[in-house]
Amino acid sequence: MKIMLIASECAPFIKTGGLADVAGALPLALKKQGAEVSVLLPKYSMIGEQYRKSMKHLAHFYVHLGWRTQYVGVELIEENGVKWYFIDNEYYFKQEYVYSSGDFETERFCYFCRAALEMMLMLDLVPDVIHLNDWQTGLIALLLSEQYRICPEFERVKTVFTIHNLRYQGLMNPQFTNELLSIGERALSNVEYYSNVNALKAGIVYADAVTTVSPTYAREITTPMYGETLDGLLSSRKDGILGILNGIDRRSYNPWTDKALECRFSKNSLSGKAKCKAALQKELGLCEDENAPLAAVISRLTNQKGIDLILAALPALMEAGVQLAVLGMGERALEERFGMLASSDLGKGRIAFRCEMNDALARRFYAGADMFLMPSAFEPCGLSQMLALRYGCVPIVRETGGLADSVQNCDAAADTGNGFVFRGYTAGEFLEACTAAVELYRENRAAWKRLVERGMAADLGWDESAKKYMELYKQLAEAR
Repeated sequence: MKIMLIASECAPFIKTGGLADVAGALPLALKKQGAEVSVLLPKYSMIGEQYRKSMKHLAHFYVHLGWRTQYVGVELIEENGVKWYFIDNEYYFKQEYVYSSGDFETERFCYFCRAALEMMLMLDLVPDVIHLNDWQTGLIALLLSEQYRICPEFERVKTVFTIHNLRYQGLMNPQFTNELLSIGERALSNVEYYSNVNALKAGIVYADAVTTVSPTYAREITTPMYGETLDGLLSSRKDGILGILNGIDRRSYNPWTDKALECRFSKNSLSGKAKCKAALQKELGLCEDENAPLAAVISRLTNQKGIDLILAALPALMEAGVQLAVLGMGERALEERFGMLASSDLGKGRIAFRCEMNDALARRFYAGADMFLMPSAFEPCGLSQMLALRYGCVPIVRETGGLADSVQNCDAAADTGNGFVFRGYTAGEFLEACTAAVELYRENRAAWKRLVERGMAADLGWDESAKKYMELYKQLAEAR
């Protein structure tokens, strides 16, 4: 079976968030399941030179966007049995950013959607299933249904559309979108959203199957609380929304082989984790106290991630002797708040803040910290809590989305669970979960060690999720 996954970012080539991790890891897992897999993404100027040098130029042609005639170059990297295609156009993708806004953002991804389908025709690359991801690719499902079904090559192609975060929907000016893609009034009405075109809605309406990145989030987004005003539409799909939990790349994220760490360790040999903690405390300027619980935050700094709860609980955590290490960027006010806290009398030696996105440092955070704080207001899947488990860092999370599907509350007496889970979005409940974790850490190190070992033993790789995707692809193909 031929699968083409199309996304706006993909690790290791270009990454701003979890979508890139999925687009990079899922194809390799599908390949292991016997699929013939390719991936298509834009050729951004920010892609590293080591990858750009290894690209092979396959072809070039032109596409029409209204009155515009635009160049399409196609580049290829073939690695690990997967073909990674890149759409090259410097006008749209040479900027020093991945995402922007306004009419130019509309034009960039209308171009990408048109170029993707034309590339498949021009190079005879039409697959059995096109797997689309988030709003940047949603218009491909519309174009395929409204314009390209007349092509014999596309007559039997099926589409899967995965929602990675429902909040980001790709709103576009309808007149401008129609000028670019000539989709017509009927199609415009199908994807209308408060006098805009909604590109994510296009994926939901036109795809043959819609999935999201965890079972709990699939249920949540059909409710008004989490549905971002699309809950009615999502509930109306007769086949439902399938939730398939994301995984992590267990080969890349492995504390036994990770070269970013001070010392390697595993669930069967945890002594190295204490050395990683001491090294991290030294690197961050924290008091080098092996008995002080060290809590980590690795996150976009936005209140969606529960940063407001962390700040509200911080005085009590400091009173309990907890150290806090924060790595991330985001809202300016939150960056400034953590910077001030780290340099204050309260924070000296006890709070560390690094305002950056740094993969190697993030790995040292996971390996060196005892606890990982992730009290999100909503979380479609979340990979950070899985990485924390992999590195023996006990997650403290709110019961929502993928957090609920991957973290089970600790019952020390029964020796069950792999983290600490609270339900209500309040600072009080979050602090209760943190207090329970600190008490176990201080008062029963043997039980804490078993908790860490259970977390590290969790199977959070891609194999099972890839099997579920393959089952879906086969069901769609057989329904032709």
